[in-house]
Amino acid sequence: MRLLTQIVLLISVVVLVGLTLAGAVFSVMLNDILTRNIGQQALTVAKLAASDDRIVQAFNLPDPSVVIQPLAEKIRIQSGASYVVVGNRHGIRYSHVDPDKIGKEMVGGDNGPALAGESIVSTATGTLGPALRGKTPVLDARGEVIGVVSVGFLLDDVHDRIDDYKWRIYGLALVLLPVGLVGAYLIARRVKKLIFGLEPEEISLLFKEREAILESIRDAIVAVNTDEKIVGMNKRARELLRDHALAVGGTLTHVRLREALKAVAQSASGISNQRVFLDSEMYAMNVAPVLQDHRVQGAVFTFRTEMEIEQLTNEFTQIKAFSDQMRAQNHEYLNKLNTIYGLLALEQYEKAMQLISGEVKERQDIIAFLMTSVKEPLIAACLLGKINRSKELKVNLAIDQESNFSQIPANLDIHAVVTILGNIIDNGMEAARQQGANAEVRISFTDLGNEIVFDIEDNGPGVPPDKETAIFIEGYTSKDGENRGLGLAIVKHALNAIHGQIFIARSPLGGARFTVVIPKNPNHT
Repeated sequence: MRLLTQIVLLISVVVLVGLTLAGAVFSVMLNDILTRNIGQQALTVAKLAASDDRIVQAFNLPDPSVVIQPLAEKIRIQSGASYVVVGNRHGIRYSHVDPDKIGKEMVGGDNGPALAGESIVSTATGTLGPALRGKTPVLDARGEVIGVVSVGFLLDDVHDRIDDYKWRIYGLALVLLPVGLVGAYLIARRVKKLIFGLEPEEISLLFKEREAILESIRDAIVAVNTDEKIVGMNKRARELLRDHALAVGGTLTHVRLREALKAVAQSASGISNQRVFLDSEMYAMNVAPVLQDHRVQGAVFTFRTEMEIEQLTNEFTQIKAFSDQMRAQNHEYLNKLNTIYGLLALEQYEKAMQLISGEVKERQDIIAFLMTSVKEPLIAACLLGKINRSKELKVNLAIDQESNFSQIPANLDIHAVVTILGNIIDNGMEAARQQGANAEVRISFTDLGNEIVFDIEDNGPGVPPDKETAIFIEGYTSKDGENRGLGLAIVKHALNAIHGQIFIARSPLGGARFTVVIPKNPNHT
């Protein structure tokens, strides 16, 4: 059975049962309420008649019924009672709706309490049939009981009145029933629309598929609503972020994550390739909004550690570095080939030979120096890549020929060292480029003693003393564009991982000098 049909039937049954039960309850309540009200009405009319001075005084007449009968009938007509009977202490009637019964004894057997001075409501059978009646004593001037007044409403009339009200209730229920059925159909259609017309089995399957997909994704995924409550995490997120105060049901407390959530909520657009520190770990972060009816209901955060990214993109990075080198070399060699071609065309063979020899010697000297002075291939490749890059950027990058890095500790994280050098050299070249054709960067390093020391200098604008701490804070930058202000933050994180230090000073070149100190044995520093 389709979901729409199930919902309509369920709501219809609920409405039908609800109306039936409500009608039954109201009928019982109505029966009780009307019975009590009619009984009290009968007693009230009886008390009014018993307190009428004309009726009380008529008891002293030779024939009381002459006065009492007209008065009782008038009260009966005005009150709508079935009968108003006035009798003496012996139960002899002085009034009755049937005049032939005047002078005869009252029947029903319930005069006792009234003759004892008590007003009561009772159900008894009289000459006209079963009735609900009120009885009260008639008192003379001295307060003594001289008679009784009985006002009755026949039960048939009472039941007719109750049945009339019941039918009105049932009629209202019959009117409400089709309204309820129409409402059930509209609600069912609305529910069906909200769940995109899917059946329960389809929803269950989609949920299982979604769960399987999320759990299989290697990225950490965290879903957050607009109240900053974490509503979902996949398996990878639970494993990776369990130490970062992120858990389902918890509140987002990290400042950068809260700012990202607010930005997505305001713009209704995602954030890509942002870097964020969670405690001491750097993560790549993407944020996508969760939209419903064009309104942002929350956001989905995707995290991946920088280490994973480095591992996944290590080959790509090497290929890119090689590509950059080839592009720079190609650009440079094309210029030199054009020059050589020009010299050959001008028959300046000797100068062409000198240019070729000088170029070969410079390249061989750089490679030979790096091979002899730097025993770690990754660091040598990093420096060679930066040299080639500097030629493309028109920056004079020089390495001190006295530099040496041959004693490499076995426990040293070479990838961290490459990250540190690469970012600082890139920053130095960017700063130096502000000098135009005079851009210059110098590098020197040594492994003498218990520490490895790198010096990177440039002739750029330098670092103001009041900014020497701020430049290492994630997000700080003096440049335009996204994902800026991360290089030196990554450097600081990598240095912390290998227990290194960094110092900033003024370079003799006029710009900044960054000195990186890495202990060979961190346990003895």
